[in-house]
Amino acid sequence: MAEAADFQGMSPSPARRWLRRTGALLAGAPLLAGLLQFPAAAPSQAAGQDSLKAASGSNTVSVAVDSLTPTVPGEGDTLTVSGTVTNESKQTVTDAQVDLRLGSPVNTRSDIDTVGRRTGYQPGLDGSPVGGKYIKEFAKLTPGVAQNFSISVPVDKLDLGGDGVYQFAVSLSGETPAQPYQVLGIQRTFLPWQPDGADTKTRTTVLWPLISTSHMTAQTGSDESQTPVFRDDDLAKEISPGGRLQQLVSLGKDLDVTWVIDPDLLASVDAMTESYDVQGEGDTPTPGTHQTVAKQWLAELQEAVQDKEVVALPFADPDLASLAHNGTNVTGSLNHLKEAADVAADTVDSVLHVEPTTDFAWPMNGAIDPSIVKVATSAGADKVIARSDSLVETGGLPYTPSAARPIGGGTTAVVADARLSTAFQGNLTRASTSTLAVQRFLALSLALNLQSDRERSIVVAPQRMPTASQAQALAEAVTALQGGAWSESQELTAAAAAKPDSGATTKVPAISKYPSSLRKQELPRSVFEQIATTQDKLDNFKVILSNKDRVVTPFGRAINREMSTSWRSRSAEAADYRNGVEAYIDSLAGQVTLIDKSETKLSGRSATIPVTVQNNLVQGVEHLVLRLTSSSPRRLEIGGEAYDEQHVTVSGGHSQTVKFTTSAQANGQARVRAQLYTEDGQPYGAPVTFDVKVTEFTATVMLVIGGGFLLLVLAGFRMYTQRKRAAARDGGEDDAQETGESDGLPENPEEPEERLTPEDVLKEESPAGTRAGASEQPSDPTPDTAAESADPSGTGERVDR
Repeated sequence: MAEAADFQGMSPSPARRWLRRTGALLAGAPLLAGLLQFPAAAPSQAAGQDSLKAASGSNTVSVAVDSLTPTVPGEGDTLTVSGTVTNESKQTVTDAQVDLRLGSPVNTRSDIDTVGRRTGYQPGLDGSPVGGKYIKEFAKLTPGVAQNFSISVPVDKLDLGGDGVYQFAVSLSGETPAQPYQVLGIQRTFLPWQPDGADTKTRTTVLWPLISTSHMTAQTGSDESQTPVFRDDDLAKEISPGGRLQQLVSLGKDLDVTWVIDPDLLASVDAMTESYDVQGEGDTPTPGTHQTVAKQWLAELQEAVQDKEVVALPFADPDLASLAHNGTNVTGSLNHLKEAADVAADTVDSVLHVEPTTDFAWPMNGAIDPSIVKVATSAGADKVIARSDSLVETGGLPYTPSAARPIGGGTTAVVADARLSTAFQGNLTRASTSTLAVQRFLALSLALNLQSDRERSIVVAPQRMPTASQAQALAEAVTALQGGAWSESQELTAAAAAKPDSGATTKVPAISKYPSSLRKQELPRSVFEQIATTQDKLDNFKVILSNKDRVVTPFGRAINREMSTSWRSRSAEAADYRNGVEAYIDSLAGQVTLIDKSETKLSGRSATIPVTVQNNLVQGVEHLVLRLTSSSPRRLEIGGEAYDEQHVTVSGGHSQTVKFTTSAQANGQARVRAQLYTEDGQPYGAPVTFDVKVTEFTATVMLVIGGGFLLLVLAGFRMYTQRKRAAARDGGEDDAQETGESDGLPENPEEPEERLTPEDVLKEESPAGTRAGASEQPSDPTPDTAAESADPSGTGERVDR
């Protein structure tokens, strides 16, 4: 039978187990006798010595409590505790036994913190074993191998007393070749006990944040619907079944919570329901394929928020603390915050079909100072969600006051409880850590309620982007809390409107008190300066557009995203995003350009010089002025002055050639500069410079001009004689006939005579292919301006692409 007890999962014989435990006690008897010969140590010293002795062996085995149900037991319930024990040493543990231990109640929330920090078994503090049949025995624990246990005990066997939070632990006792029988591992937790309803319940508001990182870029397609472009497809993973955001919606729909939503998230998922593209490795985005997932997630969210309170943050959740500390002195920064706040309500309403509340501001971790409050309220909010580790109580109240605090200027600070709000941080993927977090949260809530019989409003504001496992733990705790006997749900607006405690702290901490750990994560001033530069480029570009909304809206929202709180601790990704936005506005502005020109030759005193404006945008541009300036106006004038200007309008995907009249005052070379300007006089794009070479008036040119003049004189003389003879013919038939015969006129007097104009004469007598008076002479080389028409080109000239 002794051999059989060595096999795993079988119990050792009662006689053998009794002998081992008796031996351990006898071995300790001399030590106990020695201790009795000395004066009793102070209680604190004795406890410390016990802790040191216990710690020597109480970490040999790790104990994990994976589940404790029900989390808040009541009378008549059966408490079931399940988990694992793992031998962390290199020696086999034998005669192992799992016990449930019920300790004394803890009176304050500080005591709960103290118990949570304890490590190792401490006799007298960790309670006595429940014993009896409510144990789990193992013949041995092999090193590194986890063993499961599950123990169920009726609650009435625990001998719980009055209402309160009880220490509860699971321990593993056993022995090794190097250690006598003792407690080798322990895991502590808490057991809230409130069998009957509390006389005064705490009104608890739980914020349920629905926030993500920025995914959409400023880039859109050239099609009519402006297909949005995403920087990655990570959002699809978050909203897919099992993803973080899908879990938040699925869990939150069954809870009585206040939804706190970033409108940017809604806008992004809504964009995914239609055609969208995703940036890839190359320059060409790839089509997105998660339309069905996006539609399902939005439909589930729309159902979840019906009849629930929804708080809309400013678009993209701007980092209020970074803005207050580093951005207020940068021009335009506060305007971006105001724009983000203005579009929040419409975005939420258009996607979720609910009217959100927009008068709450939520700084990072609820940390505030006067500058943060000032910035938060500048965008229209009159309530700031703070946290009790920032607005610390200094009035000496024996209880936790209500959340609402008037802090001056008509602003209310809604102070979330720090302990409850931070209960679900860290890695909660393991069932044991999740269970401990839930029990601690419930213990802290019950201990808060037991502080006072006053009616109080408490707010729980968890981290902005909880993981799926953190959300699951929070949902489990909120479910238990809302089904418990000491708390009732309340909306955030009701908590903000509740009567504040007269003794509660209302003084906002100085800026020097702002946590240094948070300040290190802030967006620096250079970020806001780059945002201002991008905005300036956008302002200079949008004034020339015929349809500004195609550019202003996507870029405006992208600039809001550049200020997002989600960039904290992600500086490299934030810089990539900002650089991408700025590079894209540069590329769009560069689509409207002047075509380069080579050297131009000008033969003669005057000619036209063409300059071409090309528009490769999909929309037309207007409100542009093209200025052509001569660097040597004494040699070459443009429009009779040193420069000339013409308004330019070019359709999308086309070009326009603008022609300027020039006049030469002297031979030689002149540098000419073409530059586009907006109508308010701001230069647009890069200038184009080229040389104009004015050639001299040669003898050949003068001969041609003289010959043309002589022909004009001869033509005039002939016309004069013809008219004179015609007048004489009217005086008498005989005279007319003689005149006609002498001049060689036709015999038929009825035939109309042919009258030649000076132009006809020139055609007959000028050299072939040349018209008198043309600006280009035979002796001239072919000029750049010879083929141009003097008429202005229309906007419909198509660009070969």
